[in-house]
Amino acid sequence: MQADSRPLKIYLDTCCLSRLFDPLTQARVRQEAEAVNRILTYCFSGHWYWIASDVLLNEVNRTPDLEERTQIKTWLTFAYQTVHIGVGEISRGIQLEALGFKGRDALHLACAESGEVNFFLTTDDRLLSRAKRYPNRLHIHVENPYTWLRETENGHLRNDRS
Repeated sequence: MQADSRPLKIYLDTCCLSRLFDPLTQARVRQEAEAVNRILTYCFSGHWYWIASDVLLNEVNRTPDLEERTQIKTWLTFAYQTVHIGVGEISRGIQLEALGFKGRDALHLACAESGEVNFFLTTDDRLLSRAKRYPNRLHIHVENPYTWLRETENGHLRNDRS
């Protein structure tokens, strides 16, 4: 799946993880849920590294549905790395907010950059759209999990910033 021997580092935001608990009545929701499930399987098997963050954990802790919250917290114990929010992440988050990213989204992105992820995955259309406007201002690729996984499994994996 990739020429580089190092496993990919993947960041799944809260929207991705919560997608697994959404009603699967729409094709898009079903496709994204299946993609997130497959991505987690790759991560849990060690093919890819799942990078999490304090921002992710904080959002999950605020999830009102107890079953969803408990399950996601269990999955988070299998994350390869958890990026903690420090001065650098806060500073970078402020820079990203200046580009129009919402506060938590900016911190998610800042933590993902600190974790040196290859791909930040989200089902949030606003976040994805804004990220596509600023590809040269972000140090990571931001993609929809379904679209990205389809390209990755078809051999069109991009493991660099080119």
